[in-house]
Amino acid sequence: MQFRMIHFRYFDAFMNMALDEAIMEGIRAGKALPTIRFYGWKPSAISIGYFQGVRNEVNLEACREAGVDVIRRMTGGGAVYHDTEGEVTYSIIGPLSLFPENILESYRYICGDLVDAFATLEINAHFEPINDIMVMDQKISGNAQTRRGGILLQHGTILYRVDVEKMFTLLNVDKVKVSDKLIKSVKKRVTSISDYSDVPIKKVIKALEKSFSWDREIIRAGYSAEEMARARQLAEEKYRTDAWVAMR
Repeated sequence: MQFRMIHFRYFDAFMNMALDEAIMEGIRAGKALPTIRFYGWKPSAISIGYFQGVRNEVNLEACREAGVDVIRRMTGGGAVYHDTEGEVTYSIIGPLSLFPENILESYRYICGDLVDAFATLEINAHFEPINDIMVMDQKISGNAQTRRGGILLQHGTILYRVDVEKMFTLLNVDKVKVSDKLIKSVKKRVTSISDYSDVPIKKVIKALEKSFSWDREIIRAGYSAEEMARARQLAEEKYRTDAWVAMR
């Protein structure tokens, strides 16, 4: 089966989530190939899982002051800080028939491409159920999935550099608990590529493109005009609105 692969590009948080949905719609309508895309977040953003309460998870005032966007994902999971220079994000979108039916096995299948990419970068990573990539006992990639209307979407982050202190200023963590001890604890549980290598982020992107291409017929292409127009509409009418972001 052919997959379209779209090269890394920066968007704001609202367009990033809107593009995932627009591509899902296009594939469902038979107008787009299954798609793998790589992207970054500009400006930096906090994304929360579909079932989370935004006011419970995010310090909205601190985000406004820092110029950090806040977005609700259509996938589940927890709050994630997306630093403009600190990560590469991917999405893979296609008909359910292209992936294992079992949710755990579909995570294992897709995350295998991430493990292969880390191996190319000489980082010994492994998949840990249900949806994480680990280096020894530290998390280097988190992933989330949804299945809607016969289409699977999985997206995830590949951590290039982690700023734990900045993250804590943007999330609703009890100030009493934000101690040196807590920060050290988080740093023990989370790692990034920069902790192991000085490889430039462009090489990380190339490794990901290569690993996602190994067992697929890849067509290199960009976003269609129709997808971009639909994504802009979704960004303005859905993803930027309080009705979506603050629905819980």
